[in-house]
Amino acid sequence: MHGPDRIEGLAIVSRDGMIADEHGIQPDALKLEADQKFFRERLNQADALAHGRHSGEGGPDTGRRRRLILTTRVATLAHDPELELAVLWNPAGAKLEDAWDMLGLSGGLLVVIGGTEPFGLFLERGYDVFHLSRASQAQLPGGRPVFPGVPQATPEDLLQAHALKPDPARTLDGPAGLTLVTWRR
Repeated sequence: MHGPDRIEGLAIVSRDGMIADEHGIQPDALKLEADQKFFRERLNQADALAHGRHSGEGGPDTGRRRRLILTTRVATLAHDPELELAVLWNPAGAKLEDAWDMLGLSGGLLVVIGGTEPFGLFLERGYDVFHLSRASQAQLPGGRPVFPGVPQATPEDLLQAHALKPDPARTLDGPAGLTLVTWRR
């Protein structure tokens, strides 16, 4: 049984730690060119992606990437009937290593791209790296948080509480108030 060698998370959040609005939609205020460029570059390094049923990177590469889609619609594991390279995975019914094997992988990089529950699951399991972009000019009251426990705690507080340490912040787009901090184990 194999699993990924590394697990990375990728998220852009609003000033208040949200990844989407109250309807689960990522607003344009979080779709910033500089972050999208970084996001796509990291996805191109991944052996597989992990995300919930309502998350995903979209676009023309969707069908060509291996992915684990976290869902409670299956008891354990199943091949996705719509995406040839995807496995439906219920973490309550199957181990990550079993899901990874079903993707046909041994080792490699898993990149988690959302939503709240998948980000939280892997926060508990342990990220090796988490790339947190923050769009400081966006605020989404009542939105979907990046992790369970936000907004009572900040995303940074939760990453630190899970033994991750921040690199210096990088400005991706000054006028847009967009920064990126990479957190490492």
